[in-house]
Amino acid sequence: MVLVIGALLFSVSESSATVFLDLNIEEQRIQQAINKLPESFKRLDTRLESFKSSLKQSYNEQSLETQVTKHAQLLWQDAVKVFSTDESFDDRSLYWTRLAMSKALKETESFTKLSSKAQKKLLWQFELLSRGQGDINFAKNSNKKILITGFDPFFLDRNIDQSNPSGAAALALDGQVLEFAGVSVEIESVVVPVRFADFDQGMIETLLAPYFKQVDMIVTISMGRTEFDLERFPGLRRSAKAPGNLNVYTGASSENPLIPLLNGQALDGPEFVEFSLPVGALQKAKGKYKIIDNHKVTTLKGKLEPAELSELGNEISVSGSGGGYLSNEISYRSIRLRNIHNPKLPVGHIHTPRIKAFEPHTTGLIIKQIRLMLTHAIEAL
Repeated sequence: MVLVIGALLFSVSESSATVFLDLNIEEQRIQQAINKLPESFKRLDTRLESFKSSLKQSYNEQSLETQVTKHAQLLWQDAVKVFSTDESFDDRSLYWTRLAMSKALKETESFTKLSSKAQKKLLWQFELLSRGQGDINFAKNSNKKILITGFDPFFLDRNIDQSNPSGAAALALDGQVLEFAGVSVEIESVVVPVRFADFDQGMIETLLAPYFKQVDMIVTISMGRTEFDLERFPGLRRSAKAPGNLNVYTGASSENPLIPLLNGQALDGPEFVEFSLPVGALQKAKGKYKIIDNHKVTTLKGKLEPAELSELGNEISVSGSGGGYLSNEISYRSIRLRNIHNPKLPVGHIHTPRIKAFEPHTTGLIIKQIRLMLTHAIEAL
């Protein structure tokens, strides 16, 4: 298990006696979600209530950290277990319960008495562990290992009941062992936020960097278009005008593509990179949807569909094959890390078909086809 604690930006107001972190936009949506999604909240309610109870018995920083570490990891484990047993295909339970727990932590008296630095550290630890970081443990003696990532639900002001099949796939496949032609592969998963600040603060690097020499493949997954897309050429820059889940706009656009940050500095890398997933093997996974090897990108000169990465050598990226939002960015950041740590490792991004709000039957079909993709990928490892 690798545990890395860093800094994350929050809205902070201080008085001489206490430091109180205001509820963020995601946490402010909780009551609306409770009203619309009572079943999603019920699934992990026992963990939430247990956490709240433990907070009442935590009177100092050490006891708070102990309970946060314990319950954040248990939240992830509970979410994986519930997902595998109730067959609801509902990733939203983890998302909303995580927010309810962070809200409860912020409202705990002993937490408000911590320094701003200690509060941020504790919340960052909670975020990482509740997203699966502490549960990455390839311990089933498989021949191969694959790490995958999914995303939280997003565009919640449009649909408060929105689900994300990529997050559902991460929950469904975490800890699973797949077999192909006598070779076994173990899957471990994490789910990442749809928040620009977390990316800028290095959450993707924190979660993924330790594993580039430990695993045989890394696959990032998000919700995308109408079919499955294998995103061939991720781009460096952000260009989507859409906000993240905190309703923060970056100021980026197709006319003004912006380079994201990494720990306060501009992310250092080429304008485009190329993924290295075994396309032919993945495309053998037959199901409801096509699996497209997507080469399309946009540069300041216009739309292109290069056959080779070398064709993009003199271009300025506007959007990669995966677009100009965080889906493209996690793909770029993971491939950048591969190029630094293990250039021969298969790494890349899968965009799933999109769903509107919550479509459990469709999500089930998507998960089934992703499972088949990873199974067929074994033959190329």
